[in-house]
Amino acid sequence: MRFLTKLAVGCSALAMPALAYADVVWPALYLETRLFSWWAISIGLIAEVIFVKWLFAIPMKRAAIVTTVANAASSVAGILLIPLAGIAWEFFPGLLYMKALNWGTFNPITWLATFVLACLVNTAIESFVYRKAYQFPIKRREFGWIFIANAVSVGVAFGSLFVVPIQP
Repeated sequence: MRFLTKLAVGCSALAMPALAYADVVWPALYLETRLFSWWAISIGLIAEVIFVKWLFAIPMKRAAIVTTVANAASSVAGILLIPLAGIAWEFFPGLLYMKALNWGTFNPITWLATFVLACLVNTAIESFVYRKAYQFPIKRREFGWIFIANAVSVGVAFGSLFVVPIQP
């Protein structure tokens, strides 16, 4: 009986209108929408394939395959983790400086943190995939270069927010 109760509560929660919370936004949610744009994915994959080919000294075809797999994993996990990282930032350390400076959520420090956190989340997941699925050695050097590749990839989506802002 407990299972049926939990199932009913879960289904009820899913049936609630999500639009009731549509006015709650933070920079990580804005970035998330651009990270899943076909053109941002395409440009990001091309950049990352080049980095991975060079970093692990593998053929271009293999670099394309392993990069696509790693990016697919980081995309799936990133759907949840990037906005959660943004929320975590908002509560700490965001609340500390925002209150002191009398700033709202959309300020330069939070935008920079959003960019860095998105790069870190993607890099951590992709490094895990490279290490576990392909047995590539991931040390500080490799992690750093994968971070730079992700900075290029995330940077495309991030920069587009300022070139073509999201319209409400």
